[in-house]
Amino acid sequence: MAVTKNTASTTDAFLPMSRAEMDARGWAELDVLIITGDAYVDHPSFGAAMIGRVLEAEGLRVGIIAQPDWTKVESIQAMGTPRLFVGVTAGNLDSMLSNYTAARHKRKDDVYSEGGAPGKRPNHAGVVYCQMSRRAFPGVPVVFGGMEASMRRVAHYDYWEDKLRPSVMADAKADVLVYGMGESAVREIVERLRAGNRDFSGIPGTALFLGSKATAAADFSDCIILPSWEEVRADKKHLMRLTKTVEAQQTPFCGKRMVQMHGGRAVLMEPPAHPLDGPDLDALYELPFQRAAHPTYKEPVPGFATIKDSIIVSRGCAGGCTFCGLGFHQGKFLSSRSVESVMSEVRKLAKSDSFRGTISDLGGPTANLYAAKNGHVDACKKCHRPSCLWPSICPHFGIDEKTGLELLRGAKKQPGVKHVFVQSGIRMDVALRTPEYTKQLVQHHVSGHMKVAPEHMHPEVLRRMRKPAGDFPAFMKKFFELSEEAGKEQYLVPYFISSFPGCTEKEMGAVEQFLKKENWNLQQVQDFIPLPMTGSAAMYVTGLDINTEQPIPVVRNAGDRERQKRMLRPNQESRSPRGGQVDTVD
Repeated sequence: MAVTKNTASTTDAFLPMSRAEMDARGWAELDVLIITGDAYVDHPSFGAAMIGRVLEAEGLRVGIIAQPDWTKVESIQAMGTPRLFVGVTAGNLDSMLSNYTAARHKRKDDVYSEGGAPGKRPNHAGVVYCQMSRRAFPGVPVVFGGMEASMRRVAHYDYWEDKLRPSVMADAKADVLVYGMGESAVREIVERLRAGNRDFSGIPGTALFLGSKATAAADFSDCIILPSWEEVRADKKHLMRLTKTVEAQQTPFCGKRMVQMHGGRAVLMEPPAHPLDGPDLDALYELPFQRAAHPTYKEPVPGFATIKDSIIVSRGCAGGCTFCGLGFHQGKFLSSRSVESVMSEVRKLAKSDSFRGTISDLGGPTANLYAAKNGHVDACKKCHRPSCLWPSICPHFGIDEKTGLELLRGAKKQPGVKHVFVQSGIRMDVALRTPEYTKQLVQHHVSGHMKVAPEHMHPEVLRRMRKPAGDFPAFMKKFFELSEEAGKEQYLVPYFISSFPGCTEKEMGAVEQFLKKENWNLQQVQDFIPLPMTGSAAMYVTGLDINTEQPIPVVRNAGDRERQKRMLRPNQESRSPRGGQVDTVD
């Protein structure tokens, strides 16, 4: 179907957000209610919309309540009690990351709210919404999913509160937690509930918080026993072992069930769900998304405005970077849509009234890993490495340059399309191995500025990040050669992180010297944030190197952090004739 214009007359094309919209459909009740901390944008990059459309395709009546007033339980009761379950997500980001900066200051805006208005979601939104659902709908199962659920499913460190916290399940009181990309798990949950079965055990990609009786009766002989909440709280060094163990089991092929005790109760985690791929993945993006914010919004949602003309082509990230949560949420195993499926979506987008001829991004977690393969040979299915690309690219990792070229060139040829840009990040180590793809990318799909993420220049800091050293200068050289060959003046926009664990002013000096050499001007700096459950958070808390588990310096003081940021702003007036302005974010 063609993409529908976002007008007040098209509310029936969206999942209902009110009793009036239910009545217009002739619905007396919902089967599933989804509560989200984001504004409702009917686009596949918004988790609530994706799960809502998946459930709709199962024949269910699905409603969405976006950013309810968390001080009033009646704010989630407007559409009545759902027949099957309440689904809860904090939104596309952890709510604490949405609400606070790296300096622990309240953010002045929220890109996933109407008009960018801050304060529309509570801290720990997933927990708050689950507790509200318990009060509002007694006896109705509560299913907790999304990024916040994925990244807080075991005991973890909360940077903004500066304290260790138990599994989010201990506070949320949800019946089941879904981690990762939840389409398969939520379908299984629906199948069981339709059959009158409220036993959610054994579903891949889920976790349960067992009661004391169920814990005492359970057989955990096939499980990995993680450091308990009490052990982690008593000695923070256990957080390193906990993090590395969970990361190693983040594979659907050979991952084991894991248990973490919280007093006399157990958090029981199943191995991850297998990633959807092939026709199953294509089918998700063929669901009737309106690619618009709900018509009741009078102001734009900034986070959607930046991606409304973008198309997702792949899932998963094989990098395993220690500062990133993608491996714990989308997983390290890659899956890509078929070229035909992407072209179909390009044609639909091109027919929409709001399209002006430019696809802003043809990407995913990593744009140039489209069509790449891992998990496709026996060696991959036995592997517990967190990264397929570090310390070097695995010989089993399959890079498909030909299909990547077909995607870029095919999209550019579609009727109504003038430009196809790639704004998603790329792996520079892979780009250097795919000369034809990289030439096509640089000469035809860069909108003047290309974002890259070297993150740092010091080899020891890069090692702790699990990022390759030395690729950025080589990629820079190739980028400017290809740009000049095409007769284009184009700029690189690199991201650097300050105050990473193990990085003192001495190590930061490597970045400072590089910037001086290139005469680059940084307007902002990406100040390090230890996200829950990541390897970098474990290093930040324990003061141990994730690879050697030897002590490393960690910058925690606000003044020391600020000094590292200042090192990357040596000359506000300088500007590189070829590199342009470096625009990183705090």
